[in-house]
Amino acid sequence: MLTLKQILPPKGAIETSGDINVPVAGLTFDSREVKQGWLFFAVKGTQTDGHQFIGKAIDSGATTVVCEAIPQEQPQGVTFVKVADSSLAMGFMASAFFGNPSERLKLVGITGTNGKTTTVTLLYHLVNKLGGKAGLLSTVTNFIGDIEVPATHTTPDAIQLNKLLAQMVEHGCTHCFMEVSSHSVVQHRIAGLTFAGGLFSNITHDHLDYHKTFDEYIKAKKGFFDALPSTAFASVNIDDRNGRVMVQNTSAKVSTYSLRSMADFRCKVIENHLDGMLLSIDGIEVWTRLIGGFNAYNLLAIYSAARLLGFDTQDVLTALSVMQPVAGRFEHMKAPNGVLAVVDYAHTPDALQNVIDTINEIRTSEQRLITVVGAGGNRDKTKRPVMARVAVLGSSMVVLTSDNPRFEEPEAILEDMKAGVEPANVGKALTIVDRREAIRTACFLAKPGDIVLVAGKGHENYQEIKGVKHHFDDKEVIADVFKSL
Repeated sequence: MLTLKQILPPKGAIETSGDINVPVAGLTFDSREVKQGWLFFAVKGTQTDGHQFIGKAIDSGATTVVCEAIPQEQPQGVTFVKVADSSLAMGFMASAFFGNPSERLKLVGITGTNGKTTTVTLLYHLVNKLGGKAGLLSTVTNFIGDIEVPATHTTPDAIQLNKLLAQMVEHGCTHCFMEVSSHSVVQHRIAGLTFAGGLFSNITHDHLDYHKTFDEYIKAKKGFFDALPSTAFASVNIDDRNGRVMVQNTSAKVSTYSLRSMADFRCKVIENHLDGMLLSIDGIEVWTRLIGGFNAYNLLAIYSAARLLGFDTQDVLTALSVMQPVAGRFEHMKAPNGVLAVVDYAHTPDALQNVIDTINEIRTSEQRLITVVGAGGNRDKTKRPVMARVAVLGSSMVVLTSDNPRFEEPEAILEDMKAGVEPANVGKALTIVDRREAIRTACFLAKPGDIVLVAGKGHENYQEIKGVKHHFDDKEVIADVFKSL
């Protein structure tokens, strides 16, 4: 068993009180999880302050407390460590406690507003296909080799993250691909990790309920690249105006990828169809089952990462040609009468615009696009009217409906969305609060050959209402409706 002294971060402790050679049996920042001999991190969160629960943690068996202010009452047999930032210390100490697992495999992080899940998931499958053994950390699910572990957060907390990485090392994983959310950077969930590389996809309007301003959101994403070591690579999409901004202060070796200009890795969309795309990647033609310009960027990011990790060009392109779309990302279903439904996770204005543009590039003048879309509750309200505007301008008809209302009233969310529909386009938009009924209506309004886009939830199989998750799967609803068409 490791001692506190062995996992203390260098120059991390401002003050200590008690025996620093005390054994540490486990780590937690949740006083309800404390067991005998564990270390408790008193972390100041967005809702609660862990310093209020130090007493409870000690009563439950904590023998070490890491905090930003040592309490006046110090029970005998308990060691206190004062640090400047408990969450930052937790990252480095968790890494040391679990044997610095990120140094024992090649950890690649992907950040950006859109495309993270597709990129990490396909990289995971790619490396496994090319003879490696990969782990996956995503918003949809986690994998320790081929063992699935359900995901609960966009990025796990530092303790859980290092535990998962240690399990990957134990299972012989050579690589791990993880989504790096802006929240995880600001909250120091990735502190103490050693990355072999980082990817930047794009940055658009999202999470301003948390970051407050777009500049702060950019700063959070940039923080990931600022912290990369000189041994790492950083591959960025320079078609996004913030691509070069991300790597202004990085020590990593910078590479670029682009569909529009000169870059280290380049791609051109030659053909785009509903069953796939023909791409030219670095001058080599490859057919892929993924669809749309946004997926061309995702595939190029994947290609750049694989090449920078040392995989052979031809092997990578061959593997990419047989990759299947990620669940809930431009998945399509066809009814017996020829109506086509597309399910996509697009939940930001930019992502929705990308999906609609892709469909509009492919569909004929006779095919109508009917879009079903909502917006999540208790999240950035400013994007709601923008989402509706994007949908109405790009579609033949729109059905505005519920997404995950959470603790908000769905009707209030929809009123915010409707504010983005200009008077001239009001006739194109229906409002149906019940999502199931909204999807049914869109499918029944569609004529043979028309395309119904159901956006916002993608892979999610629930609706979150008043703190309760109710089973709801867009694809199940569509499949049920299609039986009667």
